[in-house]
Amino acid sequence: MEFEESGIGEECGVFGCVAAGEWPTQLEVAQVLTLGLVALQHRGQESAGIVTSDGASPPVYTSHKGMGLVSTAFPPEALLKLRYGNLGICHTRYSTTGISELQNCQPFVVDTLHGRIAVAHNGELVNSRALRKKVMRHGVGLSTCSDSELITHLLALTPPMEELDTPDWVARIKNLMSETTTSYSLLVMFKDVIYAVRDPYGNRPLCIGKLVPISRLHSPGAEEEDTEGWVVSSESCSFQSIGAKYYREVLPGEIVQLSRHGVKSLSVVPRPEGDLPAFCIFEYVYFARPDSIFEGQMVYSVRQRCGRQLAIEAPTDVDLVSTVPESATPAALGYALQAGLPYMEVLCKNRYVGRTFIQPNTRLRQLGVAKKFGVLTDNFAGKRVVLIDDSIVRGNTISPIIKLLREAGATEVHIRVASPPIKFPCYMGINIPTKEELIANKPEFKDIAGYIGKANCTACTAFIQQAHCLICWILSQTTNIYIRSSQYLTKLFTPLKMVPGLSNYMQKLQCSKGILSNRAELIKSSA
Repeated sequence: MEFEESGIGEECGVFGCVAAGEWPTQLEVAQVLTLGLVALQHRGQESAGIVTSDGASPPVYTSHKGMGLVSTAFPPEALLKLRYGNLGICHTRYSTTGISELQNCQPFVVDTLHGRIAVAHNGELVNSRALRKKVMRHGVGLSTCSDSELITHLLALTPPMEELDTPDWVARIKNLMSETTTSYSLLVMFKDVIYAVRDPYGNRPLCIGKLVPISRLHSPGAEEEDTEGWVVSSESCSFQSIGAKYYREVLPGEIVQLSRHGVKSLSVVPRPEGDLPAFCIFEYVYFARPDSIFEGQMVYSVRQRCGRQLAIEAPTDVDLVSTVPESATPAALGYALQAGLPYMEVLCKNRYVGRTFIQPNTRLRQLGVAKKFGVLTDNFAGKRVVLIDDSIVRGNTISPIIKLLREAGATEVHIRVASPPIKFPCYMGINIPTKEELIANKPEFKDIAGYIGKANCTACTAFIQQAHCLICWILSQTTNIYIRSSQYLTKLFTPLKMVPGLSNYMQKLQCSKGILSNRAELIKSSA
């Protein structure tokens, strides 16, 4: 799958750690933070930053930021500088806003009337333009175009009804959430605590883990006295590598406090009455690591179920099933299992070429596509291949892959896509091309097989139950949305009720029963 790097948006990773018990801690917090970021590297490769606090009064904050991968951004001497921290937050960044610069690297740190705060953020504020004007009217200058810097300054402003000499950071966070409802998963560090915040729609992921002794890592339960610390992360995939157990998700709208004393839920800010959660469906489709857990289900399992459903909806007469590595691999395996066909790798990925999606320069993206894959000719020469991809965006990457396979000896190449074609840009923190660039909106899409040069192409069309953000798939300015499943063709009526702050870009979408739900129920074939 590939994207064009255009527009303003971020797909980043946030991570935080608080050592439990007495301070100074024996826990190497800086090492935990670094390893947590490494596990989130797939969410951003442009830059990374760490801020630690000793938790004293007043606290000493220490920060280090660097460009590139985590391994490059944090040399050994940087970790030495951070070694006295008892808690900290960190961030790995992908940007689509021009040239990569260190000044855009998070976390952001500012001094307020009541002390220093550090903020790390994943998402995009849908009303950032209005909020920037509001902050500037208070005489605050902004040095970057980052929503994360904007959030930091909004938190520093005194909210209504607060006494100047009695800061209430929960009230400030609630005030921020009243100013902008989406999209953010947020870590705010103040003195000796970290506040983990998720927007009321739950658009971006955020979860909590418990650090335990390695000897207790795989035991059924760990006693409270075994807790070495608490961590919070964009994805649970980071927990195993640091010796943490999955604890729970941060709920949509929830403010959670992490301290040396434990985890405490402080508040849950509700959505407007009648509005549903809107967790980003592309976390399942592409962004998340397969071993992460969202809504009680492993991403790998969801992708595999999508592949099974795709085989039910779009069977084909071929000799083997393969994939465009790597995010589509679970779907390809699911397709093969459902179809009773062998699965074979036909493409060899150069793992030292970054994801084409998260390279911020178009030229680098194009070079990445050219250098990214080799072909495993012996596995498919003289055979008919169905190639499974996770999504179709611009249609530019799949064409050279088809050409590679044909030139290497495939007699037929069929394409099956494990999610609907993207038709609309995202305004919630993920960079997607303009509507005109998306292949689903081109006249050629009616003959997509001919357009990208292959035997035939079919996308999976049975989907998600309500409570997920599907705006990139089915946003419509009309009240009629058609969604086909393997059982029925349903005409859905969608009231044009707008989510506050999203103008005409976001609708509350009521969708039919499908593969993904809060309980991950698979549609049962009528056959």
